[in-house]
Parts: sequence; C-alpha cells; structure tokens
Amino acid sequence: MTPKERAEKSAAAMWDNDKASKWVGMAITNVDEGVATLALQVQDHHCNGHGICHGGVIFTLADSAFAFACNSRNQATVAQHNTISYIAPGQLGDTLRADAREVSLSGRSGIYDVTVTNQNNVTIAEFRGMSRAIKGQLFQE
Repeated sequence: MTPKERAEKSAAAMWDNDKASKWVGMAITNVDEGVATLALQVQDHHCNGHGICHGGVIFTLADSAFAFACNSRNQATVAQHNTISYIAPGQLGDTLRADAREVSLSGRSGIYDVTVTNQNNVTIAEFRGMSRAIKGQLFQE
C-alpha cells in the first residue's frame, strides 16, 4: 500500500465516524501522508453576532484538517495542544480551505501547521497543532 493509499483509507475510516465535521458542513478535498485539506462554505448558521464566520467554526475546520493529516499513517492520533491566530474574518458565502501539513514527527509526538484561506487566497487564520499517537489503528492492516 502506498502512503497516499494508506492516508486515503485512514481518512475514509475516520470520516465514517466523524459526526462533527459532517454536521458543520466540511468536505475533505485532499489527503496524503502528513497532509490534508478540508473545505467549508460559510453559511448563515456559521456566523456570529457580528455577521462574520464564528471563530469556533474556523477553529473546528482547522482542527479537523489537522486530525486527518496526523492520522494519515493509520496510527490513532489525538490532539495534545492547539493554538490559532485569526488574521482576517471569514464572510458569509466564503469557501474556506484548511491546508494542514506536518512540520515534525518524532516518536509519538507531531507538530502540524494549518493555514485557513478563503476562495481568494486571503489568509483567514493560522493554526498550530501538537499531536500524540495513542494505541490503535483506524483500520486493520
């Protein structure tokens, strides 16, 4: 099995059980070893009292991209620590894209950066996630 095939199979196994990402309205657009891209169109129910995309929705999109990237090797992995910096607001109707990439993987710990942009390639947020591998796999290999 190639790394991309493993990543795709891992993502499919996770997606089957991921009620939160589906509920928010996300879609996986790319996955490979150590990387993942998820997208979300900002709808009215994603907006806060200022009429812009809620920061928690943006964080959730980035966190989900992080999760699919750090689980791409079929090793069950969870978040240990995450931070986010908001750069620009997401607007109603925007298509947000969260591109996650592995920065470092050493033993059971990983570092991943996620950039959230809109359809015009404007940076909306920068997210950094630290992962920790736990027991188990996403599918039998």
